[in-house]
Amino acid sequence: MDGLSRRAFLAQFGAATAAAAGTLATADAASAPRRPPNVILIIGDDLGYGDVGCFGQKVIRTPHIDRLAREGTRFTHCYSGSTVCAPSRSCLITGQHTGHTRVRGNNYIPLRPEDPSIGSLFRKAGCRTAVIGKWGLGEPGTTGVPSRQGFDEFYGYLNQVHAHDSYPTMLYRGDREEHIPQNDAGKRGAYSNDLFLRESLGFIERNRARPFFLMFCHTIPHAFPARKSIEVPEIEPEYRDKPWPEIEKRYASAITRHDRHVGRLMARLKELGIDDDTLVIFTSDNGPQNVTPHDPEFFKSRGGLRGIKRDLYEGGIRVPTIVRWPGKVKAGITSAAPWAFWDILPSSAELLGRPAPHGMDGISVLPVWLGRSARPHPAFYWEFHERGFEQAVRMGHWKAVRHSLRGPLELYDLRSDPQESADVAAKHRDVAAQIETYLSAARTESADFPIREKP
Repeated sequence: MDGLSRRAFLAQFGAATAAAAGTLATADAASAPRRPPNVILIIGDDLGYGDVGCFGQKVIRTPHIDRLAREGTRFTHCYSGSTVCAPSRSCLITGQHTGHTRVRGNNYIPLRPEDPSIGSLFRKAGCRTAVIGKWGLGEPGTTGVPSRQGFDEFYGYLNQVHAHDSYPTMLYRGDREEHIPQNDAGKRGAYSNDLFLRESLGFIERNRARPFFLMFCHTIPHAFPARKSIEVPEIEPEYRDKPWPEIEKRYASAITRHDRHVGRLMARLKELGIDDDTLVIFTSDNGPQNVTPHDPEFFKSRGGLRGIKRDLYEGGIRVPTIVRWPGKVKAGITSAAPWAFWDILPSSAELLGRPAPHGMDGISVLPVWLGRSARPHPAFYWEFHERGFEQAVRMGHWKAVRHSLRGPLELYDLRSDPQESADVAAKHRDVAAQIETYLSAARTESADFPIREKP
């Protein structure tokens, strides 16, 4: 053995083998696919820009959401997909604005298999996927149900009208109805949003050892129009003796309950040791509602902006938004970088290291979420079909609104006039002309949502 004893040779061989194995293990680890982070979207329902403390609310208590803002980045120019529920969610799911997405209004139009889906993106990346709460993008038996849009689990309301009842006698689990006997014969034993919290916590618990994507979609603080009420199990103790109308006590109590649910969810992430592995986005589907006798001005829910739900002014589409991911998203930061619901899908694709589906209107704003510099955002576009045909555009700091296809274009400079109080179209004809040119090609025709002008 060339002067080496068998023992010495074996010792050297073993050391060399161990070193080689270590090198191979390091190489394997470097080439192994990165584990995707967990992603949770918490979506309020008609929660106004000014309804939570970290966005200026002075009366309604939201300590857990405020803490979320302190631990993450508060985005002051984030936009919902639309000014009402279903199309806003369609924009989020498909990565397309309301000029291209399938569902452009609160009709019972289902998503189709060919539509892009954020659920499918996460599922293909190896994540367990769920929607819990309000869906609104497909009735039973259609191609729009969550199970056919990339979601492994669903529990909640399939359509927005059913979601008006916070004490339903049934909810859908997957594609099947599940009876809720606690609410039979007019009883109010099971509050749907409490059930959604229970299901969300259970989903997180079951999937703590694998990456997951959860859409946690409350119906708070949406009113019940048929009863002209806001349903909540109880008036919170801090509001009981306030000299407020009953419905405003209920409104405040619903938001504080929503806040407490956010706190429970965040606590569970920490208990399970997956807090640092989880990106959380908190937002709302559109601006605050006006359901008599509730008054959106009572708590200044629009946050000083013009407009409410069903308006394309800022108060109808700019929503309170927080992004939190410990160690990745900067804590305690406020960002005025504009982005919209249709950016969430392409941003998620970059996060997962996967290509975004074709036909996106959105861009990846992951660098914005992570506090890095990013390229300027393309123009934002909205259309609304409930009062004829209305359009809005944000292009840089300019915001335009048009109330009919041939109507005059209103133009506002959001830098100096965030309240959209002074129409400057006559002073900036060049900007107005540029936006008119953009509008001429901003959308595709939809058989389900044809352009109807006001009478």
